[in-house]
Amino acid sequence: MTNRPGMLLAVGATVAGLVTAAPAPAAADTGTPSTAPLAWKDCATKSYPTLQCATVRSPLDHDDPAGREVTLALTRVPHTSKTFQGPLLVNPGGPGGSGLSMAGFVAASLPKEVAAQYDVIGFDPRGVGKSRPALDCLPGYFDPVRPDPVPQSLGGERVNRNRARDFAAACGEKYPDLLPYMDTVSAAKDLDVIRRATGARQLNYFGYSYGTYLGAVYAKLFPDRVRRLVLDSNVDPDGVWYDDNLAQDYAFDTRHKAFAAWVAKYDDTYGLGSDPAKVEAAWYRMRDAVKKRPAGGKVGAGELDDTFLPGGYYNGYWPVLAEAFAAYVNDRDEKPLTEAFERFAAVDADGDNGYSVYTAVQCRDASWPGDWNVWRSDTWRVHAKAPFMAWGNTWYNAPCADWPVKPLNPVRVSNHDLPPALLFQATDDAATPYEGGVTLHRKLRGSRLVVEQGGANHGITLSGNDCLDRYLADYLAKGTVPRAGRGDVDAVCAKTPDPVPETAKSARPASRTDAALRGTTLHTLLGFRG
Repeated sequence: MTNRPGMLLAVGATVAGLVTAAPAPAAADTGTPSTAPLAWKDCATKSYPTLQCATVRSPLDHDDPAGREVTLALTRVPHTSKTFQGPLLVNPGGPGGSGLSMAGFVAASLPKEVAAQYDVIGFDPRGVGKSRPALDCLPGYFDPVRPDPVPQSLGGERVNRNRARDFAAACGEKYPDLLPYMDTVSAAKDLDVIRRATGARQLNYFGYSYGTYLGAVYAKLFPDRVRRLVLDSNVDPDGVWYDDNLAQDYAFDTRHKAFAAWVAKYDDTYGLGSDPAKVEAAWYRMRDAVKKRPAGGKVGAGELDDTFLPGGYYNGYWPVLAEAFAAYVNDRDEKPLTEAFERFAAVDADGDNGYSVYTAVQCRDASWPGDWNVWRSDTWRVHAKAPFMAWGNTWYNAPCADWPVKPLNPVRVSNHDLPPALLFQATDDAATPYEGGVTLHRKLRGSRLVVEQGGANHGITLSGNDCLDRYLADYLAKGTVPRAGRGDVDAVCAKTPDPVPETAKSARPASRTDAALRGTTLHTLLGFRG
């Protein structure tokens, strides 16, 4: 899915001229089961001195509210303004992403007068992080050095196939009572438990990445309980989840080529050539080399792929990745490459937990091909055009081919009963390609789509783009949204500038430095470490 919009509105349009008032919030729900009020306790940090923590209990099976429960961990930055607009739940995506740190980040990144009007609440979804029980199906599954993701023979393919089978089997043996309830619908119903515990009749929700799908599912289940809905970098609800992953393969390969072109642009710095195609070829030669002899004894072919993958999510990592690339190719210096691996790709216990929840939710949410020949055929077809992550992505999701719990049917998220939702999408996003944002926009009647023209990062608000952030702030402060456009796009912002090499002698403007810091902080919270 590499098509891009053929026409967009003029870049840099002024926010003030494009907003209209949203309708009043829907009426309160009635007859909802009561939930004990939250007991917030101080858990302040140096960065977030007003942060508070609490837990709430939620049914494991929402169809059996008197049965077994799970415990959800929460954080909050409380409102300080006399004008109180209720809870704002924030989610970084995943599935499997911890959201506890998101509350402090969002509250600190929004304009003070806007954040002050909300209780900004982060949470670990069921199975994640400090919520209990937390999943960890097979500790050390990603320990280096793993087999090359790209099979050179049926025997090599069998090795990876067996690893994926073993992971699925381990999950089934360890969590037979939990896996049937690890799904997006259950997580969305948990959100309503949190809402009730806050005492609010409606909630406000702000989700990135997979969090957009979680928010859309919540809105489908409880449309009258949604007050404001912000969705950034949108999952295509029609592709959940097999087709969405195939679309990612093409888009990430495009981003990898963009990285090579950026390195070529700065040949004076990196010395890898000024031809993007030759730079990309040098990267694949490096991959062949570490496959034969892993760098530092730990960075083989699969680990190299994982190290450079975060650059497809966020181009702010390109300077570090380019320096490691150049050091290895030009100087045979492995240290920067191993350091980059530790920084961007090494998986610890939190990563094991995140992956366990990721597979549990995605494998349960929707059907995956039961015939492995379909996976093989599709992956080789994609690999022929987009080799960067096709096989790596297949193996990441391959446990779903043998998942021990039968899949559910995906939720049809089309919704005509919501107040206007505000959607943000970059045109060249790799993790959630542009077409998915357009699809979700069409399904949520009355929603507005704000596009970052030429932008390619995954997660674009509160990341240094003032134009996007003005739309966000106006919506959260006053409920205003852009006027409806004539096509699929309602407003456009220019993209955040690409990074420059960190070794460049020319000083960067302070605004660029601040934007880079905010972008790195956000993408670390979204799970793409830096």
